[in-house]
Amino acid sequence: MKSVFQSIQDFSKEELNLLDDLITFRTLKKGELLLTENQVCNEIFFIKKGILRSYFVNHKGDEITNCFAFENEFMASFASFITEEKAEENIQALADTELEILNRKALEKLYQSGFNWQETGRKLTEIEFVNLHKRMVSFQKLSGAERYEELYKNHQKYLQLIPLQYLASYLGVTPRHLSRIRKAVI
Repeated sequence: MKSVFQSIQDFSKEELNLLDDLITFRTLKKGELLLTENQVCNEIFFIKKGILRSYFVNHKGDEITNCFAFENEFMASFASFITEEKAEENIQALADTELEILNRKALEKLYQSGFNWQETGRKLTEIEFVNLHKRMVSFQKLSGAERYEELYKNHQKYLQLIPLQYLASYLGVTPRHLSRIRKAVI
């Protein structure tokens, strides 16, 4: 986590060392839920190893994957974290996963410690907004095949670890169509 923060903002060693007493650690087994719908998300998760997926259950009872997060990325129910309201999504480990965690109080302590941490929080929020915008635009401008190609380009080593139905749901295609896309790309 420290290296990611350092890549976003030029921190002094002392500023980064503030994390040492604030980070907690957790491991999840494949399939384990980290957050369930209707819980308030009070933590931000940094993935040291593994894969997380965020998903909703729609009115038909189908699971709709809306996000994957991979090693060296952050994951949370950001809307729940910000508003302190119940999450609408579930977060699940798709592989054995190791996490570094900052809870709400730890994050507030970092923000209060100085401008660099406040600036980092702003930058991370902007990154999340841009990622959400790109995902929304991809559904309006790109085909399912193009969305798969983009995911393949950026996260090829993880795609074999993600069950086909989760990947298809994330891309907005049927599992059958995804099989045809994968054959064409690989």
